[in-house]
Amino acid sequence: MLGQIDISKRQAEIADLVQKAGFASVEELADRFEVTTQTIRRDVNGLCELGILRRTHGGVEPPAPASNIHYSTRQILNLPEKQLIATLVANKIENNQSLAFSIGTTPEIVMQALTAHEKLAIFTNNLNVAFTASINPSYQVTIAGGRLRHGDRDVLGSAAQAFFSNYKVDIGVFGVAGVDEDGTLLDFHEDEVAARQAILANCRKSFLVLDHSKFGRSAHVRGGHLSEVDAIFTDRPVPPAFLASLKGTRTKVNVAGDKTRP
Repeated sequence: MLGQIDISKRQAEIADLVQKAGFASVEELADRFEVTTQTIRRDVNGLCELGILRRTHGGVEPPAPASNIHYSTRQILNLPEKQLIATLVANKIENNQSLAFSIGTTPEIVMQALTAHEKLAIFTNNLNVAFTASINPSYQVTIAGGRLRHGDRDVLGSAAQAFFSNYKVDIGVFGVAGVDEDGTLLDFHEDEVAARQAILANCRKSFLVLDHSKFGRSAHVRGGHLSEVDAIFTDRPVPPAFLASLKGTRTKVNVAGDKTRP
């Protein structure tokens, strides 16, 4: 599949563990996965070659990001949680609906969960989403034109904003890089915010999809607020400080395995 990288389940778990812990030694990883240090070295060498991790004295650590974490890394971080979110979202979407999809790994995984639906109209600036949608012959897939951003495989800028403004869709599906404690939505680039806001302005219902790690995660470009979306889909209960920013609003919080907040 477009955008997917060829790594083993153990490598994905190693990458997830190191991203969360900040460092892991080869010996610790060998003990945790009950394999030899030679096997772990092969695993981490492959992850380092992909830029997902980097070697340091005695072990591995996340690469120092210039901005956001590389897309290939984000694809495997919190993957089970993102799949739970995607299933929850898919259950809220009906056949024959029109949807706008933003950039990001969680919207991509939502699209993967929708491939059994019928006759969806998909509008997106995310080539990973477009490729997945194109697998279903009953779908109508329309993509934004413009300059392709390497790695993320998306199109940003004024052309993407104008693209989303040309349509009025039933549901907009988008993610964010982070959420501040006051409910402010955050991203790393102004163009990412502008595209997301264009989707929000041109959909009848807006679905914000994000796993628990996004609450409190720092990013420096402001754009929108939790209270501006119709529904939030996540994998764990929203922390109380963030939930307080939704008091008195109509935003619904959907937690995988839990009930919808009224």
